Amino acid sequence: MRLGLNLGYWGGGNDADNLALAKEADALGFDVAWVAEAYGSDAATVLAWVGAQTKNIDIGSAIFQIPGRSPAMAAMTAATLDTLSGGRFRLGLGVSGPQVSEGWHGVRFDKPLARTREYSDIVKMALRREKVRYEGEHYVLPLPDGPGKALQLTVHPVRENIPLYLAAVGPKNLELAGELFDGWLAIFYSPEYAKEALGSIEAGRAKVGKTLDGFDVVPTMPIVVGEDKRACADPIRWYAALYVGGMGSREKNFYNQLAVRMGFDDAAKQVQDLYLSRDYDGAAAAVPYEFIEQTSLLGTKEHIADRMRVLAASGVTTLTLSPFGATQEEKLATLRTAVEALELSGVGG
Repeated sequence: MRLGLNLGYWGGGNDADNLALAKEADALGFDVAWVAEAYGSDAATVLAWVGAQTKNIDIGSAIFQIPGRSPAMAAMTAATLDTLSGGRFRLGLGVSGPQVSEGWHGVRFDKPLARTREYSDIVKMALRREKVRYEGEHYVLPLPDGPGKALQLTVHPVRENIPLYLAAVGPKNLELAGELFDGWLAIFYSPEYAKEALGSIEAGRAKVGKTLDGFDVVPTMPIVVGEDKRACADPIRWYAALYVGGMGSREKNFYNQLAVRMGFDDAAKQVQDLYLSRDYDGAAAAVPYEFIEQTSLLGTKEHIADRMRVLAASGVTTLTLSPFGATQEEKLATLRTAVEALELSGVGG
C-alpha cells in the first residue's frame, strides 16, 4: 500500500501551506498528490504549480469535473500536465453533482453513466493520438453538416498510457469504474463496507476480462494524530456533516445515500435535517463517532498502523491522506507520523 496526499480545494489564504504539504510529501516519498475543484479554483492550474515545485511525487486531479470540460479539452490538459511534469500526471474524472453541473456549468445532470462512458471513450481516443471521430448520444465529433473535421492531439504525453481514475459512490458508477478505468477515487471508504463496493468494481472488471490485479483503489481519508481517538474525531465532524448533510439536495445527495448503505440510516437523516435547517453545529454533533472512526485514521501512530493493516487487507492500494491539524506544523508532523505508521504496519509497497 502506498501513500497519497489530498490537497483539497485551493484558495482561502492556504495556498502556501498546501504547497508546503506537497513539498513535504514529495520529500517523504509519498506516491501522489491530488487536487480538487468545485466552483472556485480549477485543479489544472494548481496541479501545474505544484508539479513545477516538486520532483518525484505524481500529481493527480481528484477530480476534473466532466461537465466543466469537453472530453477533448480534458485530454489536452492531461497530455500537457503529463509533459510538463515529466510523466507524473494521473487523470481523475467525475460527474460532480446536479447542483454544480446544472447551476455552475449549465449542463443537465442526465444519464451520468452514459455520459461518463462516452467521455472516457473520447479522452482515451485522443490520448492515443488517434483522429477523433465519435458518434454518441451525448457527444458527436466532428459535428455533422459543418466545417469541422476529425483532429488529432498534437501534444505527445511522456507516457503511452496516462492512468485514468473515476470518483464513484453508487454501485453502478463503481461498476463503470471497474470496466473503463485504472483506479477508483473513493470517499468515506470503510473497510467494513469495502466488500460490497469492491464487488461492484469486480463486476465491471469481469465485463472486460480483467480482475482487480493492477487496479488502484484510492480512498481519501482524514487523519488526526493524538492520544484520545474520540477527541481526534471532533475536527472531522464538520467535514462529514457537510458531505452527508449538505452536499446536494435532500432528494439527491450521493454521500447521504452512501451513509445509509453503510447502515447509518437514522443518523444520515438527522444530519441532513439539521444541516439543511442551517443548524451546522447540531449536524456536526449528530455525526456518529462510529462513522468517523470507520472512514478516518485516528489516534496514536500505533492505532494508525493497526488501521493501515486493515485497510490494506480490505483492498486499498493507495491510501490518500487529508491531514487535519490546528496548525501547519501539526499537519506536517501528521504526514511524518503517517510514514512511520506505514513502516510500522508492514504493509507499505
